[in-house]
Amino acid sequence: MTFETLSARHALVAGLFALVPLAWYGLEGSVIAGVVSIINVLFILSCLYVAFTPVDGHDGHAAADAA
Repeated sequence: MTFETLSARHALVAGLFALVPLAWYGLEGSVIAGVVSIINVLFILSCLYVAFTPVDGHDGHAAADAA
């Protein structure tokens, strides 16, 4: 399996593994810092998921065709 064949959903699942050390950090250290860190990771993962999902009907050549 190569990285090109992975979908955005697979990358999202892999990114969710980042929550495990953050939960440990939150439980061992500052709870507030752990919660803020987890929220930041979830925000970043959701942005990456939206950025890498394909857009139906757009191939990126509309501006070149209009000229």
